[in-house]
Amino acid sequence: MPFVHPTIWPKGVPRQLRVPNVTLGHFLDTAAQRYPDKPALVFAEREISYAQLRAQVESVAAWLQQTLGVRHGDRILLLSQNCPQFVVAYYAALRIGAAIVPINPMSTLPEVEFYAADSGAEVAFVAQDLLPRIEPLLGRAGAPSLRALVVHTYAEGLSPAGVQTLPEAMRFEPQPLQGAGLHAFAQASACSAPVQDSGTGPHDLVVLPYTSGTTGHPKGCCHTHRTVLASNIASQTWRNLHADSVFLCVAPLFHMLGMQNGMNMPMTLGGTVIMMPRWDPVRAAELIERHRITVWTAPPAMVIDLFAQPGVDARDLSSLTLLSGGGAAMPEAVSRMLFDKFGLSYNEGYGLSETASFLHANPIARGKRQCLGLPTQGVDSRIIDPATLQELPVGEVGELVTRGQQVMTAYWRNEQANRDAFIELDGQRFFRTGDLASVDEEGYFFMRDRLKRMINASGLKVWPAEVEGFMYEHPAVHEACIIGVPDDKRGESVMALIVLKPEQRGRVSEQDIIDWSRERMAVYKAPREVRFMDSLPKSGTGKIMWRELQEREHAQRAAASTQESA
Repeated sequence: MPFVHPTIWPKGVPRQLRVPNVTLGHFLDTAAQRYPDKPALVFAEREISYAQLRAQVESVAAWLQQTLGVRHGDRILLLSQNCPQFVVAYYAALRIGAAIVPINPMSTLPEVEFYAADSGAEVAFVAQDLLPRIEPLLGRAGAPSLRALVVHTYAEGLSPAGVQTLPEAMRFEPQPLQGAGLHAFAQASACSAPVQDSGTGPHDLVVLPYTSGTTGHPKGCCHTHRTVLASNIASQTWRNLHADSVFLCVAPLFHMLGMQNGMNMPMTLGGTVIMMPRWDPVRAAELIERHRITVWTAPPAMVIDLFAQPGVDARDLSSLTLLSGGGAAMPEAVSRMLFDKFGLSYNEGYGLSETASFLHANPIARGKRQCLGLPTQGVDSRIIDPATLQELPVGEVGELVTRGQQVMTAYWRNEQANRDAFIELDGQRFFRTGDLASVDEEGYFFMRDRLKRMINASGLKVWPAEVEGFMYEHPAVHEACIIGVPDDKRGESVMALIVLKPEQRGRVSEQDIIDWSRERMAVYKAPREVRFMDSLPKSGTGKIMWRELQEREHAQRAAASTQESA
């Protein structure tokens, strides 16, 4: 029998979710009609109204159709820091029935190459500073090969004062684009041709975010307009958000947390987005105060940074009414400080790329700390024995499985991953999260561990197998084991335990390994700590016993912390 949740439920929130049978673009069109002069985006002192945003989207969409020949069902890579061009590119693609493949700006060329090959994308939007990470794929003889890159800079359209608010590394002027296949974003946004109807519907693919797998091969999560909207509509209803909500967007837009809470949700509401290109706690506090920001969704590390900075007590942050996020548990001490000093409660939730971010959440008026919250509207989550797939009773630890309208339709062109990820319970299709959790008598879920070997670094998933694959490319590395270690700010950090080849001992330092790693993989994946070892423990079958190493490291750090506080 399915688990029946207790009657705990936030007042005024419906238990079921009615998802509108429209596309994401419908809401942008509606907001432009309702609030044409209202700021949709504010970026580096520049305001873009809803009417202006929609006009830019229409121009770029028409240009994609008529100049590049992009058609319904095509995939388009998007490689950029947070900026208005990201939003325009995203909504222009969905306007003509294409799907966006968002890429972490920290990705290296080999990583981008994989995304292009696996998704089959032939066109990409890219920021000028990131061009070296993708341009070698343009028009090359082998696969993957891109036929067009649409290039933007962050300073486009900004006043001199606005440019000065950007991080120095992002203030560059547009450079001449030489060579076939390179196009300026400004050219696309100046197109005056009408958009041809693509027949896009709510069940069409809209975004294909990639999440790494236990084997080290990233997997694309197929999200439609409907799955994305289900997450958004549920979140705004749960949290009582509306058209007058003002959102701080600083969580990266390539990540589902930022994409949903900093872009798609405000667009569905007709709210205003105050956008930051990169994290800066001082700047964030200034923007909250100046623009009377009411909603901020961020991982705990950002929240800790903002409220720990000197002088933050003197800022008027009283407009901030909703502080929410997930990805890692908010430390108890920080939760107490937020409430005692600022009257804020960090509303913790739980979601994955596979669930378009929003899945579980704590009730605003009855939250529990360091808790995944309740399954939200229409979501059915269970705790099962991962071996037998039998449902477990209250209090017992097992794998969290779930179903809901926000769950992805499938992994992109990966039938084996789909067979592994989905099971049937009580005649319904459930997604296996790979997270070990328990549920209490009131129906609140709590994270206990991970079934799958994954490191959560500030909400970004790092799969050790993928990092180990990179480590073995180093000519000095004989064996490598990647583990997660506690980090007060990031939740977890990546640590590499390495056995060097005998001839390399004394010739290579730990820092050499760290520097080499950062040149070959995204910074959040690269080990922040390296320790050389004489050998690594192995099982009877010859497998490195990573869990033993991780538990040993955790115990040593806990003991050291206890000694320091004594």
